[in-house]
Amino acid sequence: MRISELARSAGVGISTVRFYERRGLVVPSARTSGGYREYEPEAVKRLKFIRRAQLLGFTLTEIDQILALSAGPIDVAGLDGVIEEKVGEIEERMRDLDRVRLALLDVAANGPRETCPVVAALS
Repeated sequence: MRISELARSAGVGISTVRFYERRGLVVPSARTSGGYREYEPEAVKRLKFIRRAQLLGFTLTEIDQILALSAGPIDVAGLDGVIEEKVGEIEERMRDLDRVRLALLDVAANGPRETCPVVAALS
């Protein structure tokens, strides 16, 4: 499939596909005689994974590392520090989200106040 079909199928812009291609996250399988990029259908899943991982707070470098892990054997021991750091970030984000959830539930149950509980939860 061509880049426009890939972008449309994955729900991203063509410039996004090109950006990920420059980063090495998405690679065209071939080029046509006219120079058009051709992609395998698997590239749609890869693009959707990249976008979802970004929404969850992973950096493109971390996403590249995850994709490398899924591609084959790799020395996981060398990633221990990175893994521990990311787990810590995720746990912190979960605590923040829980505080915001509780603040929103408080507003829903008791109505607004002078001091916004959501602002207080994130301060």
